[in-house]
Amino acid sequence: MTFKPFVAAIAAVSTLALSSSALAQAAAAPPPVSQGPVIPGVCIISIEGAVAGSTVGKYVDTRLQQIVQQVQAELGGERTAIENEARALDGQRGALDQNTLEQRGAALQVRNNALQRKAQQREREVQATEQKALARVGDEMEPLIRQAYQQKNCSVLLQRTAVVIANPAMDITPQVVAALNVKITQFAFDRERLDQAVAAPTAPRPAAPAPARPATPAPTKK
Repeated sequence: MTFKPFVAAIAAVSTLALSSSALAQAAAAPPPVSQGPVIPGVCIISIEGAVAGSTVGKYVDTRLQQIVQQVQAELGGERTAIENEARALDGQRGALDQNTLEQRGAALQVRNNALQRKAQQREREVQATEQKALARVGDEMEPLIRQAYQQKNCSVLLQRTAVVIANPAMDITPQVVAALNVKITQFAFDRERLDQAVAAPTAPRPAAPAPARPATPAPTKK
């Protein structure tokens, strides 16, 4: 049995999904239900729950929030500077000629457009950082899922999101979380830099020498 689909599912988990678990816990608990017998060989796991409940998952969520705050501070400083200059320019309308106003206004617009492009790039970088970090968690978790699957004598493993209600005794999520907490609690990562991911230009290959042409015989005199 392969667990690669679980790794892909982990990489797709968003920070919103991680933080929303707190909201889910704050909601009213559903009424208890009577559980039937455990089905031998059938196991269940919550990938999102394992990530959110693990120490390393909480660390990744906290670190991502720090990176987002750094990005917001960077963009906020530039945005404030542009807004302040725009207000100052607006207050000088009566003292400047139309040509100067248009030139300075156009320069501010160029800076604002550049800021918007930077904001879009930072958003892509944060998303790439999140995906890479969660993929690392998935790589760490994959063998632990396999281990729990074997220890539980499972014959089939179902994603918790595909099941409405199930007997908690068939859920291997707590076992995976406990093993993950022992294996890893955090790892260092920073924001991905997409502007540095551009491949360096390669030197052009030297042109191959043209094949030598056979010498043309001189015309014979008749």
